Amino acid sequence: MSPNECSGRTLAFLGDAVWSMYVRQSLIMNGQGKGSQLQKLSIAYVSAKAQAHIYEKLHEEGFFTEEEEEIYRRGRNANGGAVPKSTDVQTYRMSTGFEAVIGALKLNGDERRIEEIWEETGRILEV
Repeated sequence: MSPNECSGRTLAFLGDAVWSMYVRQSLIMNGQGKGSQLQKLSIAYVSAKAQAHIYEKLHEEGFFTEEEEEIYRRGRNANGGAVPKSTDVQTYRMSTGFEAVIGALKLNGDERRIEEIWEETGRILEV
């Protein structure tokens, strides 16, 4: 299936899972915590606020391709979904757009590009 055949919300659904897997794998591989500690540590990467911040910084640096930016907009503008009480609508939509980009890259089999985003995330979040 091509990313063009999927809604922005569908891409974000996949992207959320992919991003969570990257975060969890990295925390475990780096020996950072156990059990409930891992969940707390992962929030620095998977919360809507963190994802919106990652997107914002990479966007400002011109990191994303035009195609990735278009996918981001599709995810950001997707209708539906309840916004968590812990964040505002704009932040939530930005994070949904970011997740859509990750989901599209996964569908395209572009693990290398996801890895590049992951590497830049470490720099941005200084972790």
